[in-house]
Amino acid sequence: MADQPVRSMRARRALDRRLAIWRDLAATSGTARPSGGWVQAIREALGMSAQDLASRLGVAGSTIGRLERSERAGTIRLDTLQRVAHALNCDLVYALVPREPLEDVIDNRARCLAKEELASLGHTMDLEAQGLTSEQMGERVDLLAEELKSQRGLWRTRQHV
Repeated sequence: MADQPVRSMRARRALDRRLAIWRDLAATSGTARPSGGWVQAIREALGMSAQDLASRLGVAGSTIGRLERSERAGTIRLDTLQRVAHALNCDLVYALVPREPLEDVIDNRARCLAKEELASLGHTMDLEAQGLTSEQMGERVDLLAEELKSQRGLWRTRQHV
């Protein structure tokens, strides 16, 4: 199982490369959903009435209004949105885009856990007059964080005693 952390790191880096363009896109203001929703915006840009879209989908005309409200509310189902996209000759693009590179997320989580673990140890050492300098503490945080990154359970909720 020693290869698991290496495989995870490679998979994470490959996914980060694939997501970079999406992260850049999400950072621009051009990705905001139109106020009326994408379905209404595309439908109207195509000069298609709600009834025309309803016919293409094989549903009642009143369904389109509910569907567009559902999209604006963020409650539309993905399978429904996929069908509508197809009827509008569009592709539905669905992605979860991390706000920062996955490697940074892992590093930050490991450092946070390392600091928590060492903080309680540091308190005990201080009581025994064996405290560490901030430089020594920083080095220990770095070492422990690297160790934590190679272990499973990085995201498990830690119980404090």
